[in-house]
Formats: sequence, structure tokens, C-alpha cells
Amino acid sequence: MAPAVTALVLLAALLHSSWNAMAKSIPDRLASATLIALVYLVSGIAGVAIFGLPDPASWPFIAVSACLQTGYLLLLTASYKHGDFSQVYPLARGLAVLLVAVVSVAFLGEHLGPLQVTGVAVVGGSLLALAMAGKGGSRAGVAFAVLTGVCISAYSVVDGMGVRESGSPFAYIAWLFLLQGMVLPAVCWLTAPDRTAFVAALGSNWKVGTVGGLCSMLAYGIVVWAQNLAPLALVSALRESSVLLAGVIGFVVFGEKFSKARMAWTTAALAGILALQLG
Repeated sequence: MAPAVTALVLLAALLHSSWNAMAKSIPDRLASATLIALVYLVSGIAGVAIFGLPDPASWPFIAVSACLQTGYLLLLTASYKHGDFSQVYPLARGLAVLLVAVVSVAFLGEHLGPLQVTGVAVVGGSLLALAMAGKGGSRAGVAFAVLTGVCISAYSVVDGMGVRESGSPFAYIAWLFLLQGMVLPAVCWLTAPDRTAFVAALGSNWKVGTVGGLCSMLAYGIVVWAQNLAPLALVSALRESSVLLAGVIGFVVFGEKFSKARMAWTTAALAGILALQLG
């Protein structure tokens, strides 16, 4: 990738870990997802007004991705409700890269070299160890993190293909955010067990939720833009450098145990990701 693209993807990694920490800090998971989605809605409306329509060939990808990312945000916030940030975040993000590599070999005819095969083994082993490391997590947190990783891998592949069909990356991004911003708040409202408490949570957390939504929008907007200019797998791997920040954020912000074992396995997973994409 060009140095400017690399720098922006690394910025996206920083923004991504930051907004995930903000999502974790909001106790009501449906309120957390809704606040982020409302930022998507406003930015999507503005983007559509500025950039217009993408090529019709990209519409199926936008529709599928919007559905996948709605499920992703719901699963992510459920993960943070049940598990530690320093466990859930690297598990979900690292698993997504591993799944993208497996799918690309099994179904897209791509080839992995020896170093990349080693990377697959390192990532798989590290993630398994990470899921079992420490005592602050839970089986439910791990299960939701795994499902989150599956969603991440799915929408990453869909958007990587769709943005290249769009003719306008920014129009693609705008419509993607607009659809998510319309669908997700409605889903959260309909599924909220106590709507009075849900509305109260929106009111008490709107500031952190808005900032988190802005960080999320910028982070994924940068990634989709970069996927139009550089290989999907490389962009995905570079973005997941954010997993190194998860242990630090978990310790500093949430008071989670700064386990040496957890940090070691997180670092090993990142090394495996880099080997997988650079081998």
C-alpha cells in the first residue's frame, strides 16, 4: 500500500479500538448500538446528498453488508456485556482475519505460501489460548465474540467486493451508513425489554455514544475507501493491529487484569496475522 493509505488505515485501527471501548462503557447494549447507528444515519444522509448514487451493480452488496453490520453491532455489544474488553476485542478481530484467509483459499482460489500457512496455525492457536486466558471473561462472552468475528469476516469480504463495483467509494460508504442508521435503531427499539429504561439510557449516554459513533464512522469509512485502492486481505490485517491496544485499554479504562499471558497471546495472534498477509 502507498504510505498515505497505510497511515490512514493505522489511524482507522486507533479509532476502531477507541470506539469499541466507548461501546463497552455504555451499560445498556441496545442504547449503545442505537447511539452509534444514529450517527451513521446523520452522516449517511449528508453523504448521500453530496455523493449521490453508486453504480447499480453495488446495491446488492450494500444491502447484504447493512444487514450483516446490523447483526455485528448487536453481537458486539452483547459480547462486551458478558466478556472482558481485552479478551473479546482481539478474539473477534483476529478470528475475522483468519476466516477471511480460509474462505479465500477454499472458495476464491487464492493460494497461501508456507509463511502464511504458519500464520494461520499461529492465529488459530493464539485465539484458542486467548479465549481461555484469564478469569475475568465468560463462556457467553467468548461465544458472542466468535459470532462477532464471523460477521466481521462476512461484511469485510462483501464490502471489499462491493466498493469495487460502486464507481464511487464515498457514495457506497454513504448509502451503507444510511441503511444501517435506518435499520438498527428500529431493531433495538422493537427488541428493547424495557423501553422506558432504553430511552433513559439513550439520554444519559448520548455524549459518549455520539463520539463513539463518529469514531466508528470514520474508522470504517477509511477502511472501505482503502479497500478500493489496496488488497482486501492486507487492509484487513493492518487494521487489526488495533488488537494490541485492547489489553492496554482494558487495564487502564475498565480495570481488567493486565495478564501477561493474555498480552502474550494477543501479540502472538497479531504476529500470525501479519505473517498470514505478508508471507
